[in-house]
Formats: sequence, structure tokens, C-alpha cells
Amino acid sequence: MKKYKFKINGNSYHVHIRNVDGNQVQLEVNGSTYEVEMETEVKSTKTPTLVRSEPRPSQGVEPLKTHKSTKKITAPLPGVILKILVKEGDQVKTGDELIILEAMKMENTILAESSGMIGKIFKAANDSVLQGDDLMEII
Repeated sequence: MKKYKFKINGNSYHVHIRNVDGNQVQLEVNGSTYEVEMETEVKSTKTPTLVRSEPRPSQGVEPLKTHKSTKKITAPLPGVILKILVKEGDQVKTGDELIILEAMKMENTILAESSGMIGKIFKAANDSVLQGDDLMEII
């Protein structure tokens, strides 16, 4: 639980409070375990519980629908793009190689996670990217 250091009459004491139950305290002093009884009960603070009401459903609002489903390809880790293996408009299948990314002196191949057509390519060769940066989209 808690650790304390005391100096009494020039002697050092390392006290580790192990357990508190009401006014009964189990503690360790310089490696020796003791069970002591406090004169008054130790009061513990309680963390308040946050209670929220259920959100009201929105009325008359429909989710935005798109005609095309796009899948963004993002950088899995920070690095430098060595080579982009596809161009906009190319058809790709799941598992096709898209980009070679150098990270931590290792070449990592980024693969297509779904089939489709390459939409916009957001980065170019030799660009530095951070984890989560958008690289391209598959439509």
C-alpha cells in the first residue's frame, strides 16, 4: 500500500503499510511484520461514481450514406516511403503489395487489406510518415 521512512532518535525505520481493515493495520517495519490496532478507525476516501443518463435517440437524422465505400491505407509505424508499387486507377486484390516503407532500418511491405481500385495516393516516395498517416485509399 504505502511506504514511509522515519528517523526517530537517530535510528532509521522503513515502514510499509500492508493492509488496513477498520482500525486494524498490518505493517512491516525494517522487514519485521506487525499487526497493530489504531485508536481511531482510518477513514478511506471513496471515489465518486459518475452516473450518466442514456443518450436520447436523435430524431429525423439519418446517417450519411456514400455511393462508394472507400478504405484508407494508413502507415502502421513511422518511417520513410521507399517505393510506391501502384498508381491511381490500378486494380488491386487483397494481399497485393502497395508500398515499401522503411522503418527502424527495415523494409516493411504494406499490403492491400481489400480488393478494389486505387483512388487517391496521398504520399510520394521519400516522404516521411508518422504512424496513422493516410497513405492512399482503395475504392
